Amino acid sequence: MYLKVAQDLGTVRCGGVVVRTPRSLDLPTFTSLDACLREVQVDFVLTATPWLLTPRFIADAVDRGLPVLAETPAAPDLDGLRALWSAVGGSGLVQVAEQYLMMPSHAARAALVATGAVGTPTQVQVSSTQQYHAVSLIRGLLGAGRGPVSVRATRFIAPLIHPLSRTGWTGDEEPHPTTTTIATLDFHDGRSGVYDFTEQQTRNQLRFRRLTVRGSAGELHDDEVVRMTGPRTLVRTPLVRRQTGHDLDLIGYDTEHITFGSEVLYRNPYPGRRWMDEEIAMATLLERMADWVHGEGAEPYPLAEGAQDQRLALAIEESADRDTTVATTREAWS
Repeated sequence: MYLKVAQDLGTVRCGGVVVRTPRSLDLPTFTSLDACLREVQVDFVLTATPWLLTPRFIADAVDRGLPVLAETPAAPDLDGLRALWSAVGGSGLVQVAEQYLMMPSHAARAALVATGAVGTPTQVQVSSTQQYHAVSLIRGLLGAGRGPVSVRATRFIAPLIHPLSRTGWTGDEEPHPTTTTIATLDFHDGRSGVYDFTEQQTRNQLRFRRLTVRGSAGELHDDEVVRMTGPRTLVRTPLVRRQTGHDLDLIGYDTEHITFGSEVLYRNPYPGRRWMDEEIAMATLLERMADWVHGEGAEPYPLAEGAQDQRLALAIEESADRDTTVATTREAWS
């Protein structure tokens, strides 16, 4: 997907692909990073590797002085996170490819919260995506830092049909035992998070995606806000996506913008490409990485943030495994 997005984007070009075994691609392929660097001048490296291998490839790139955009998570476990930070944390070269807050709907919600429309955000509830992605949404929408967090998680098993998988329609209409994990995260400063994830929920369209931001002056729930605009005046206002291509809209299918009343919260930076939200987010991430490498923009998602997301995701699983509260401590990346 990154190769396709980069090719369509035009502003970021893939110079070569390092693969374990030769394969047919419309790009130069190499069996090692050094072999690639001997022939191609690169600005940064993108890792798309299994969890267990990612830390090694990050370190290999940093050892050669190359900025890295590392697919999530940067390391598979707590020992791995700590070792990775010890090895490369001080380099300032590593970013994490956490794109959820760059997806149009989430970016619009974050922009809305930043306006103060619901007051100070105090709780974020996420039921859509898993582990570190959900934690990134919770922390990002709360504006939470990287301090200690108390985590309490529980698992439940119930039957659920799985009509879709990573490869498409399954053709299976029988319910299967499916695990749901529900956790609370206490950030110890009046802010909290609720994590609710059902196995395969990212692809199972039989489960709604839900996101709530509770604030001191109102609440955002999915694409609607409730708040006060004056004494004894409660109002509900939707977030509306301008999606072209429906009915007799002959412009073609595309996302144009997302509004809150007359205010534009988000405008698609890639009009005319007909991209889905995931592709828009990936393109945004790639361009932000390129801008940062060239000194023209802020860090897209520093390793310290990605490490904290994974730390809390691991705490959720540990709490559910042990059936107890897990209290995280301040880590080196904090």
